[in-house]
Amino acid sequence: MSGPDPANERWRAVLTGQDPNIRGQRGRYKRIPSDPRCKLCNSPFAGIGGWYFRRTGRAPWPRNPRFCTACFLGVERTPGGAEVEIMLLFADVRGSTPLAEQLGAREFSKLMNRFFGVGSHALIDSDGFIEKYVGDEVAGVYLPAWSGTDFASKAFSAALRILRETGNADGSTPWVPVGIGLHYGSAYVGTIGSPDGVADFGVLGDAPNLAARLASTAKAGEILVSEPAAAQIGADADQGEPRELTLKGIAEPVRARAVRA
Repeated sequence: MSGPDPANERWRAVLTGQDPNIRGQRGRYKRIPSDPRCKLCNSPFAGIGGWYFRRTGRAPWPRNPRFCTACFLGVERTPGGAEVEIMLLFADVRGSTPLAEQLGAREFSKLMNRFFGVGSHALIDSDGFIEKYVGDEVAGVYLPAWSGTDFASKAFSAALRILRETGNADGSTPWVPVGIGLHYGSAYVGTIGSPDGVADFGVLGDAPNLAARLASTAKAGEILVSEPAAAQIGADADQGEPRELTLKGIAEPVRARAVRA
């Protein structure tokens, strides 16, 4: 019987915050000025230290510049992945097809870029990372080991921020209608694609599918928070209206709470 795959074990160690290389670097790099620095390994991004570390491949990571490329891209280039518990935030523009027809391609692209900017800043500032932009949707992931013990409240705050900054808070007039889905569950996080062709970092499984369905079902100005996500978030999510939803592609009814900003 073959043993565990070393590549997958390395992925699991990084994703759960147990990678010995990163843990060892934290203490060493913390002594080098200056802030801001990578939230995982403490490598500096500014000053002389930042200049040197960027030359060694520790520049800010594009999916979240609060982390460095070396902490993640080293394992991202290694085919494999691991199944871990994550919080997912999917923000979806409601009625994008008629919007595109009404505005035309150029103006619609400007609108979507503005929306993606709001979503990106909300995710990055709350220690999530951008998993992908797809069509009219931005998808973000919160790894508890990376985002901290308050990862669930950070994700919920980011969702509220997206609604407020797009004008979807109660009493506001939205400049783009947005619905959001939040879900907590187990998913495969790793490399996807052809091993001898184009590969990318991604999240796969029932959990991201459910989060995407929640986002596409949410009305403009709503956050649909699944029961597992609400349990992680706590009292703030409990204030939402309870619903039982039948979601396309999901076999069983899904219990969620509808929260407004």
